[in-house]
Amino acid sequence: MTHPRRLISFDWAMKRLLRSKAHFGILEGFLSELLREEIQILEILESESNKDTALDKQNRVDLKARNAGGEIILIEVQYQRQFDYLQRILHSTARTVVENLKEGQPYGEVVKVISVSILYFDLGQGEDYVYHGATRFIGMHRHDELHLSEAQQDLYQRQEPHALFPEYYLIKVNQFDDVARDSLDEWIYFLKHEEVPEGFRARGLQEAKEQLDILRLPEAERQAYERYQDDLHQQASMVQSSYGWGMHQGRKLGREEGREEGQQQERLRIARSLLDLIADDEVLAQKTGLSAGEVRVLREGRQGGDAQDRGKSNTLDDPAN
Repeated sequence: MTHPRRLISFDWAMKRLLRSKAHFGILEGFLSELLREEIQILEILESESNKDTALDKQNRVDLKARNAGGEIILIEVQYQRQFDYLQRILHSTARTVVENLKEGQPYGEVVKVISVSILYFDLGQGEDYVYHGATRFIGMHRHDELHLSEAQQDLYQRQEPHALFPEYYLIKVNQFDDVARDSLDEWIYFLKHEEVPEGFRARGLQEAKEQLDILRLPEAERQAYERYQDDLHQQASMVQSSYGWGMHQGRKLGREEGREEGQQQERLRIARSLLDLIADDEVLAQKTGLSAGEVRVLREGRQGGDAQDRGKSNTLDDPAN
């Protein structure tokens, strides 16, 4: 079943979320849950596939990142069916290996590549929704698995041959049964439904939800929110660089009171504009810097105003008047 698209293109949003250096915690969280180890992203690598244009790949998102272990991780989000998709990811990993081995380097410097595909179509035949592919060498006669020698382990800093070869992860989002059995399933639920239920605790997930909510705002409101956040950072920097503790306390107190009043008015303005978009008072409070009580007062005031408007409208419409 095709997943319905929301207010913004989710593939575009995922590319923004995963590529943002300011929010590496999102990408690190997702990959840590998938690979079952602590992943630290050092950089997003520039390539043709990383270009962010209106027609960029039209129906897919792909990006390339390097982790703290020197491994390169390719991530693709694919919405439309592609019958030769497996060959495409094979080509992508092979090209990445070749591009990252400089002329004259020994083969021992071949980079490890991990390919992660988030798929919104049914690829192949299989009942699971997450598949892992790795290269293993099995004896044709004794059926034992080939292992690295101690010297090779020291040279490559790997324990098994499959750790030297590209690995593939296929996440078939639409085949997920919506039962979150572990933290990875919580991420897959988010990828399928574009929402995070209460109680989900997977790494990076709450930050992804918050940033997605911001991206879903109408353009004018999103820009206002970003200007508000920039202003807070700017004011914090000014205070840190311009004022010392105990200097001109009286005048500073007056300035701070005026500045705080201005900040409070801006928080209230932003919160009013988000009331219809964010129903959870705690979430709205967190995003704007208000207290949950202040958000409730705003919401009650909005509801009261709406009720008065309806009452006036009914009075005007009454023929007896």
